[in-house]
Amino acid sequence: MKILSVQEELQSLAYHGRGILIGKSADGKQAVAAYFIMGRSENSRNRVFVEDGDGIRTKAFDESKMRDPHLIIYSPVRVLGNKTILTNGDQTDTIYAGMDRQMTFEQTLRSREFEDDAPIYTPRISGIIHLDDGNMNFALSILKSAEGDPSSCERFTFAFSDPPAGKAKFIHTYNGAGDPLPSFEGEPKTLSLPDVSLDEMTDLIWCNLNEDNKVSLFVRFIDLASGRAESRIVNKNK
Repeated sequence: MKILSVQEELQSLAYHGRGILIGKSADGKQAVAAYFIMGRSENSRNRVFVEDGDGIRTKAFDESKMRDPHLIIYSPVRVLGNKTILTNGDQTDTIYAGMDRQMTFEQTLRSREFEDDAPIYTPRISGIIHLDDGNMNFALSILKSAEGDPSSCERFTFAFSDPPAGKAKFIHTYNGAGDPLPSFEGEPKTLSLPDVSLDEMTDLIWCNLNEDNKVSLFVRFIDLASGRAESRIVNKNK
């Protein structure tokens, strides 16, 4: 599998849709997580990320322009003990509730499918980071229609134990241009992570997302030794 830099990957498509990146910092001391949203419609672009406890939620930037909160307003990031959940929809709450009842990440998502936004049927992408005694493992999931056929849901979960330093896995909703937009295909992509600070990583991702389509970005570093998290939020709407 070809390993690209963050810059190369983000510049490769004008519209990734929504994206989740999880990995380990170059020095091996931090779990690195990022979630971004992009939008084409006025309703989708009319959003910002705001802090919500240990996580974040989406919020309408201009309430008067919000036409339909369905699939737009949700909590992309929540924390359950030593687990950090990132998703592109309200399945964040499904995962949180299920894992709080001792279900596995994969089990919690069996009750969910792709989004009901015909004819695109946007995939639901989800990630979870688990920290344990200075170590990390993580998983990514995608729920998508069978080549655009909404009568069948395809479910893929990818688990990563003891990930190497300086690399991340990246999954996003759309696989390039099309009408309707084609869903992501294959395994999560492997990206190299430079030895940079949280602020530098945030700038790296934000500056390389397509200027016309990017909406909001969340980046978090979690210290593997202490579990202490530090985050950044960037919104195009200000």
